[in-house]
Amino acid sequence: MDETNKGDVALVLSSGGARGLAHIGAIEELESRGYHISSIAGCSMGALIGGVYAAGKLGEFREWMKTINRKKMFELSDFSLSFNHIVKGDRIIQAIMEFVPDIDIEDLPIPYCAVATDLKAGKEVVFNKGRLFDAIRASISIPSFYEPVQRDDMILIDGGITNPIPLNRVKRHKGDILVGVDVSDYDYKTQWEEMHWLTARQKQDRSLKTKILDKLIPDNIEFNYYTVLKRSSTIMIRQNSILMEKLMKPEMLVDIQMNRYGIFDFDKSEKIIAVGQKKTAQTITRFESSEPKSSWLRFVPFKR
Repeated sequence: MDETNKGDVALVLSSGGARGLAHIGAIEELESRGYHISSIAGCSMGALIGGVYAAGKLGEFREWMKTINRKKMFELSDFSLSFNHIVKGDRIIQAIMEFVPDIDIEDLPIPYCAVATDLKAGKEVVFNKGRLFDAIRASISIPSFYEPVQRDDMILIDGGITNPIPLNRVKRHKGDILVGVDVSDYDYKTQWEEMHWLTARQKQDRSLKTKILDKLIPDNIEFNYYTVLKRSSTIMIRQNSILMEKLMKPEMLVDIQMNRYGIFDFDKSEKIIAVGQKKTAQTITRFESSEPKSSWLRFVPFKR
């Protein structure tokens, strides 16, 4: 082992939409602190970031993300009139493929795998061979948002449904360190309080616009169709993540809680990346000072 290498890392990146941009900060911090990523696995946004990193294009991806604003997000959304999805999801993949090569997973310099879910069979599907962007596209297929991927006899959707942090799927090497980066945590109490504060403020605003909205939108908007489904899904994913982490017991677990950023805040990439970098730095410091180093560490969530 190189003297500057503090250890080989089997890195696992969770699902989380735009919040998964924190994975970029985590990777950069691990490397700057002397760790060598020897294998990588991911789910949904974690599969995308992990695949881009494995292809050696993480720097280019970060620079490209700096150009993303609300207008460009709209331009990259190939909307579809369909009963099972809103966006086809091809345009965003094509844009990334302009600077990230679509090569066979077997030809990547480090072992890589992505996780998706077969909607028909209700089972996890692991991609560790075949075209890189076939795996990524299947893994990021957020149910009812992106168009599901038809492959063989399967209908593939987001891997977060079955395995949101695939610690059991990453390729392991003798003496490596299992590291998980999980961005699935939410502060539900704070979100609830903020929602009620906004509702109260809206009631005090008697502008014409607000009066019209009051007629169109019920007071208990927090219980509408979309918010109930979204909250149910995030709770399920979070609980599945915790169970996987307890089962696999990674040596380092970067557990990131972000109250300020949501799954579609892609225009805030640098701020989210900074959260990932800061939390990973804290986790590495605690890991390096702990005895024994094989113990499983879970830390108090970092709030932004």
